[in-house]
Amino acid sequence: MRQKPVSPVYGGNHNGKRAPGRPRSEQARLAILRNTLQILAERGFSAFTIEDVAGRAGVGKTTVYRWWPNKGALIADAFANSTIRSLRFPDTGSLHTDIRLQMRELVKIFCGRRGRIVSAMLAAGQADKDLIAAFRDRFLWPRRREAYATLRRGIRRGELRRDVDLNLLLDSLYGPIYMRFLIRHDRLTADFVDRLSALVLGAVRPRGKSRPHSKTL
Repeated sequence: MRQKPVSPVYGGNHNGKRAPGRPRSEQARLAILRNTLQILAERGFSAFTIEDVAGRAGVGKTTVYRWWPNKGALIADAFANSTIRSLRFPDTGSLHTDIRLQMRELVKIFCGRRGRIVSAMLAAGQADKDLIAAFRDRFLWPRRREAYATLRRGIRRGELRRDVDLNLLLDSLYGPIYMRFLIRHDRLTADFVDRLSALVLGAVRPRGKSRPHSKTL
């Protein structure tokens, strides 16, 4: 039987077959992100340089700058990339449970070694507009858009008032977490998250509705 010709595949070898594993550019990107976090953990924000990351990742400095315009963007991206899975909002059928579980994961990150990265970015970002913009654009806003979708599900299910101000609601939920994280006037705990989410969401439930339902863990 006559063999059909193999169509060429982008990124494949001369036989038209895709090479196994990730594309080389994706491997390089992930190596840069991974080494960014490692170097930050070892040396801190002030001693962090693009040159060190490029050398550790085995790429040229121009490769790093091709994807990230400055070290603030790189650090924000590396942190955001490391939290994507854990900070996704679940869809359990209960708005209170979805919000509470996601807030708990955020608190875990803030209380762990990656919390030091957030603290350094927010502190340095007060004098560095590019850094704080990178934190907003690459970490805060993607999570915020997911939160909007979660809140709108709650509205459709009748768990939230339809006239609720989503921005004010999110600031009321997450603002106290950032305050305790930065000011350290009290502890960040799972119990704090549970009480905070119940208090805030309870204030915006439709009239006649009972307190927010929360599935136990």
